[in-house]
Amino acid sequence: MAVTLTRERARAARPRGARPAARRRAVARNLRAHGFLAGALLCFVLFTWYPMLREITMSFQRVHHGTTSWVGLANYRQITADPGFWDAWRNTLEFTGIALVVGFVVPFAAALVINELRHAQSYLRILVYLPVMLPPVAGILLFKYFMDPGYGLFNQVLHALHLPGSSWLAAKGTAMPSLVLVSTWGNLGSATLVYLAALQGIPGELYEAAELDGANLLQRIWHVTVPQTRLILSLMLMLQVVATMQMFTESFVLTGGGPQGATTTVVYLLYDYAFNYDKFNTAAALGVIMLLVLGCFSALYLWLERRGRED
Repeated sequence: MAVTLTRERARAARPRGARPAARRRAVARNLRAHGFLAGALLCFVLFTWYPMLREITMSFQRVHHGTTSWVGLANYRQITADPGFWDAWRNTLEFTGIALVVGFVVPFAAALVINELRHAQSYLRILVYLPVMLPPVAGILLFKYFMDPGYGLFNQVLHALHLPGSSWLAAKGTAMPSLVLVSTWGNLGSATLVYLAALQGIPGELYEAAELDGANLLQRIWHVTVPQTRLILSLMLMLQVVATMQMFTESFVLTGGGPQGATTTVVYLLYDYAFNYDKFNTAAALGVIMLLVLGCFSALYLWLERRGRED
């Protein structure tokens, strides 16, 4: 009863204009917050959803002498009838497969090594992250210089070891692995830091219990580290598949899609149709096909993840 009287007295003693003023400040604060949210949403709509919807619309159209007409699935039939379409998908899947074996294991191994060190972790993190801070084209051109068959650093090292040199980017057998090497080097820093953050969140008691049970290093990694980082590993796997299937810059700068189309990926073929063949509608159809493929893969990944959690 006394508490109620005290509240009523405090409410009565409060100035009449205090409550409307507080309400106005709350409304102004909410308006500012919604204004920032609306700006971000507007940018997302203009630069993501509108281009996507425009691409889908263009894939069913054709422009002839400035006149736009609807042609149904003609662009899709044209792109799938091109033999280069299937070669590009084969090259893309080959690059993705090699990149998953190399580009997925190397950053995780680097994170394991850095996490086990007791000194110089900060310097190693900076060293690993340096390639990410370089402009992508500058880093790729650096590797193009290294892989030059005449005066390149790689062949100079091989000659110093009395080993035969390689044409690297000019041979069909080494062109795709060379692109994987450049891509892995460029993306090493970001993936390593993500894995390192996940590793540092694992309780040390788990490793101590594994050591008491007689587990060696590989057993501790397999039975402790991998299960504890499974969520991050699966998420990075999906992101890497989506990113590698859209590889373009390395192929464009290093090989130009060659030799003999060995590094022509789907995105590179899309670029050819749009800017070299001047067939933007056919390029849009190819982009929609890639969108559907990546969307199906993402949906399958989410379904498998949900099913794995339920089991």
